Amino acid sequence: GSVRDRRVRGSFKVCSKSVIFEPEDAAEPILKIPLKDCRRIEATEDHGRNPFAEGKPPCVSMESRQVYLIKEGNVVAPYKIERVGVTFLKTEDVVQTLLQLHRASCLDKLGDQTAMIAANLQSRLARTSFDKNGFQSVSEQPHMECEAEMVSPLVTNPGHVCITNQSLYFQPLNSYPDSVVQIRLHSIRRIYKRRHGLRPLGMEVFCSEDDLCSDIYLKFYNTKDRDELYYYIATFLENHMAEHTAESYMLQWQRGHISNYQYLLHLNNLADRSVNDLSQYPVFPWVISDYSSPRLDLNNPASFRDLTRPVGALNTERLERLLARYRDMPEPSFMYGSHYSSPGYVLFYLVRVGEFLRNELCLNLGKRQGGGKVGDVILPPWASGKQKKF
Repeated sequence: GSVRDRRVRGSFKVCSKSVIFEPEDAAEPILKIPLKDCRRIEATEDHGRNPFAEGKPPCVSMESRQVYLIKEGNVVAPYKIERVGVTFLKTEDVVQTLLQLHRASCLDKLGDQTAMIAANLQSRLARTSFDKNGFQSVSEQPHMECEAEMVSPLVTNPGHVCITNQSLYFQPLNSYPDSVVQIRLHSIRRIYKRRHGLRPLGMEVFCSEDDLCSDIYLKFYNTKDRDELYYYIATFLENHMAEHTAESYMLQWQRGHISNYQYLLHLNNLADRSVNDLSQYPVFPWVISDYSSPRLDLNNPASFRDLTRPVGALNTERLERLLARYRDMPEPSFMYGSHYSSPGYVLFYLVRVGEFLRNELCLNLGKRQGGGKVGDVILPPWASGKQKKF
């Protein structure tokens, strides 16, 4: 095996099933250590210190069967794997948490793993509370405090929520006080109740009328806390927020006050879709059928697809195969067995947006259904045929 004995500064993150070390130096790789692959986790001393110096700081020593190296040399590429390694990381006393999560990751059943991780998290939350020293004003009066998780597309961060007569705060269980989120109540423009994991536990807050991204998405551990916080904010802003209904947005769209894009975003928000939830990511209708003309003529009906049929029925040959399968299927029979949006589809889309429409790094992105290799995104001629960088 190998020993990673270089001394590199960075941030140390304990996640539910792995440990992440993100170095300050972008040339150094991000290290991901799956807890289930760890063979030893223990507290030790910093052996790299001067042996004559006093007060050797505590470290965590982890021996793992494999370590993932991500973005080595700051290059987006498939991650590398180091077989067997001993990693020394200077940190605070996290050994007991690591050992508990390691035991959870080694359980055979996924349900048992999830239950043990949740129990560990609830125990840590119960031993902590919101630190009111984080208030921005000494005159603030707290209304309620509860436990919740801040949701982003790939990470949920547990912590404590507190709402006062002036602000909404989220204090994460980790990294406090550097990443406390504060939102002034007067700056809030929209709030939505959300389903998270098909349960009525979410709430999303926007401080803008038009932004796609919210200022915070919170998932609570019970509906009662979510509803109390939601109605407190709604009551506070009763005279400050515009009406947010499908009809009100339709009127703004018809009058030219908002664009097609903004209108569709608002409809997605009202339909419980959010960019913070990969299982309910915003969707947009497929309406174009012309992908070969040098100019897209929006006044030509032939430029648009047949909206009398669902997308799955546009290809005649595919439709015949689906109908044949439907006729031979026992009850309950169905036409379509997949959805137009899923976390997998969203991730495939997100990995290509931004500066990645061109596969300039020649990454292995798999093959198309016809066997061809996936490479650059090919745009139609009316889009100038260029992969623009956004």
